[in-house]
Amino acid sequence: MPRPTKQQIDDEILETAAQLFARHGFKETSVQRIADSVGYSKTGLLHRFPTKEALQAAVIDRCVEQIRDTGSDVAGLPAGPERDRVVLTHIAELATASPGIVALLLSSLLSEPESDMGCALESIGKSIAGAFGDDLGADLARALRVTAALGAVAVASVALRDHHTPETTAALAEIGWNTLGH
Repeated sequence: MPRPTKQQIDDEILETAAQLFARHGFKETSVQRIADSVGYSKTGLLHRFPTKEALQAAVIDRCVEQIRDTGSDVAGLPAGPERDRVVLTHIAELATASPGIVALLLSSLLSEPESDMGCALESIGKSIAGAFGDDLGADLARALRVTAALGAVAVASVALRDHHTPETTAALAEIGWNTLGH
């Protein structure tokens, strides 16, 4: 069996940290708990991420980057149903690949706006609105449908985290699509 790459190791650490931050909160999640969960020593983990705050920042940066990548992938499509379907498919793929990050985002919805997670959520919200090609502030009904679609995909992906298959990803995208009212 080939050894995991540095990227694969970092992905595993970030996903596990996101799951633990979502479940226990940032303050209650120790570096040792994260290290134990991924099967690394605390020293090994701190070699990759020198502090718990650096790990939190990396989790947030990864999430923001993934959403921005989704927006970049659809930038050439006009706003509308086709673009919505592509965005929702990307979001469903992210949700099935990174359920810990989705759980963290859901758990952070009540974060203080000035907190690291509050600022990250604002940035992610702007990136999502851009991905859909909308000014969500201009159309309340559309903003509510997009929010409901994302919520449906997010909650279902977390609830089904142990049953992810390509069919699950397609079903998640379809749930979001139906929620948009297309």
